[in-house]
Amino acid sequence: MLDESNTATPMQRVKGRAGAVIGPEGRLARLWQSGSAKAILPRMHGRAAEVVFLNTAGGLTGGDQLDYSIDLAAGAVAVGTTQTAERAYLARDGMAQVDVTLTLEAGAKLHWLPQEMIVFDGAAIARNLRVEMADDAELAVLETLVLGRAAMGERLARIHLRDRRKVIRGGRQVMLEAIALDDADLIRPGVAGLGDAVAVATLALFAPDAEDRLAALRAVLPSDGVVRAAASAWDGRVVARFMAPAAWPLRQAVARAVATVTGGALPRVWQI
Repeated sequence: MLDESNTATPMQRVKGRAGAVIGPEGRLARLWQSGSAKAILPRMHGRAAEVVFLNTAGGLTGGDQLDYSIDLAAGAVAVGTTQTAERAYLARDGMAQVDVTLTLEAGAKLHWLPQEMIVFDGAAIARNLRVEMADDAELAVLETLVLGRAAMGERLARIHLRDRRKVIRGGRQVMLEAIALDDADLIRPGVAGLGDAVAVATLALFAPDAEDRLAALRAVLPSDGVVRAAASAWDGRVVARFMAPAAWPLRQAVARAVATVTGGALPRVWQI
């Protein structure tokens, strides 16, 4: 007789793929989705097309996989975002994997503005963003991490996070950022660690006139001592980084920066 008490039942894992191809004048040329990943294009009036991604599983844990992609034809304009904050839960086995691929042809403009990734205690997740863009295209990229649920008094003790962002512009690599956060990084003091910050964000804009937008961006960066932020510009890009001891003030600061540096409206699904 089979001893069922010693039989391990494999847990069901999330696997989802979703993507969209946006043609000229913001027209949808192709859409695909499978598994728990969905891509929604709300009806827009007088605004750029918005591609809203949704993980119907409600979060990620070890072994889960999500794959999102947006391709813009020459001259196309679009905004990409997520319907709500993504959540990385306790992982008992393996790592969750999230891959995002963005492609911009000549003269295209894409603002990739996902909402926060909230990381729970014990989460293990790897994220990979890869962009290929034409020299004269415009790309805004936002990445925000919230470590724990402050409203519940949670402070993380265990984490395994790998976050990689790569941008290839005109066939030349212009950005490569690899972030690793493990248990020890959560308590490392001073500028070498996170200090008291539980929410961090990076906003980067690549455009022919990106450096001209630095002054306006710096003018809206917070100076209240709650959110720490700084921005710089060089070689056709402007980059701003944010740190805060709470998620909400950081979200407000990031929203102002996004609206300023992109010159466009925030995604409608954002709650600001």
